[in-house]
Amino acid sequence: MKWNQLITLAVMAIFITACAKSPTGRSQLKLYSSDQLAEMGKQAFDSMKSEQKVSSQPVQNDYVTCVARHVAAQVSKEVYNGQWEVVVFDEPQVNAFALPGGKIGVYTGLLNVAENQHQLAAVIGHEVGHVIAEHGNERMSNSALIGIGMQATQQILQANEVGNSNMIMAALGISIKGFVELPFSRTHETEADVIGLQLMAKAGFDPRQSVNLWQNMDKAGGQRSPEWLSTHPAPSSRIEKLQKNMPGALKAYKQAPNKPNCR
Repeated sequence: MKWNQLITLAVMAIFITACAKSPTGRSQLKLYSSDQLAEMGKQAFDSMKSEQKVSSQPVQNDYVTCVARHVAAQVSKEVYNGQWEVVVFDEPQVNAFALPGGKIGVYTGLLNVAENQHQLAAVIGHEVGHVIAEHGNERMSNSALIGIGMQATQQILQANEVGNSNMIMAALGISIKGFVELPFSRTHETEADVIGLQLMAKAGFDPRQSVNLWQNMDKAGGQRSPEWLSTHPAPSSRIEKLQKNMPGALKAYKQAPNKPNCR
């Protein structure tokens, strides 16, 4: 059997054994176990805590932790069955993140844009949504598969002594970036927005404030690249998607047993 046939069979085996569904019903390729992801998340978080400045402001830390804990309490125990660790990083960037293994990080710069607990919950819900949908697993899995495909293509070109093979490979790399990886990233962002909207609503935070958040983000963002060149949807696209899913979120919000008062 030729090497290219072996690669084809290996790729087919990957698809057969690793296909899954995201929380919104989208097909996914996941090659890594939950335990592997949790260990990677822990190592990355520990590294960040040692390399970046952690906030020492008690009031600020209590506020962020209060919001994060209420949102994280809505996460299925199948995703993470433990106490979520929340850290505020004293950095000006407007960002937050969540990692497998129950880790949440918020940068102080975000608190200048997320004007209240509801808007902060929208960001944290979005980031936790990435963890729930295992987007990190999916990105790593697809990168591995693309790597196999690129290697196979390069070997085919070389074996057949195709001229300008380097140019062909470069063009292929650009095509994958523009037509596969960037839209793929935007899909993840949109999916995390939808999951996060439900999380914040179930936690008792007003989901309508997610729209206000992205209006603030749009004002704070400055000049942006066209959406098709970006890894993230444009704020206007995000707002449109959030509004489309708002009726279900408002229903969950009204049914939420608790309405947090994080200050």
